[in-house]
Amino acid sequence: MTASPRCALATCDRLPEGSGDARMLAAALTGLGVAADIAVWDDPAVDWSRYDLVVIRSTWDYTDRRDAFLAWAESLPRVLNPADVLRWNTDKRYLRDLEAAGVPVVPTRWDPDDIPADWPEFVLKPSVSSGSRDTARWGAGEEDAARAHLRALRDAGRTVMLQPYLEAVDTAGETALVFIGGEYSHAGRKARVLNPGAGIEGLAGLGETRGKVTATTATAAELDLAHRVLAAVPGGRDLLYARVDLVPGPGGDPLLIELELTEPALYLEHAADAATRLATTVTARLPRR
Repeated sequence: MTASPRCALATCDRLPEGSGDARMLAAALTGLGVAADIAVWDDPAVDWSRYDLVVIRSTWDYTDRRDAFLAWAESLPRVLNPADVLRWNTDKRYLRDLEAAGVPVVPTRWDPDDIPADWPEFVLKPSVSSGSRDTARWGAGEEDAARAHLRALRDAGRTVMLQPYLEAVDTAGETALVFIGGEYSHAGRKARVLNPGAGIEGLAGLGETRGKVTATTATAAELDLAHRVLAAVPGGRDLLYARVDLVPGPGGDPLLIELELTEPALYLEHAADAATRLATTVTARLPRR
């Protein structure tokens, strides 16, 4: 009798049962005859050699120990997305690579010496961050707090990103285009995450109400840009999933604000059969026993 293939869905210890996406994927995999476990990535009791494939899902605490997380991923026999993609994508300096490849991205100043005098509102954040952690939206009258934020990030040795706050985010929000196995699947509209005057944000996505997501339809311009983004990913041919986050620029054309290839919410609940399609794609990547 042939043993069922085994797949682990990696999460963090703050979500030991996994995100909603992870639970939906686990159920869909079980329905396809795949033994699927949700396991905490840094739990020393987990024997990762038992699994034919590890799928990174809600590992939302990796930013505290990025080196350890990447070393763990690189130690796995088979992980998706691939470990080299994870290394590239877990530092937002990847935006510089994509911009150099001709992708229109939100304007970014790297490691600035001071806050801008020419932007009425702006965002400060570290290049290694998840869920808006250590990120803040600043405006007029908040210069002292913004400078203190900038100094704190620089003093901690972190790469600092300074971006203009685009007004359209307050009205149109962000459009997140989800790809499964390289094919466009569905899109979600995410309401603003950063509120004015809120100070430095914590880790979003763990029961918070900011950034509420609703189903939407991607425009032709958004789809075109998303395909251009994914075509520019180094080593991106083996992507299991991708989420391309776009915002309208000052002229209305979409700009890339973030490319999520490591542990994004995939909004599976917003598209019929998305969990099944993802599970089918995972099953196709499992090695034959």
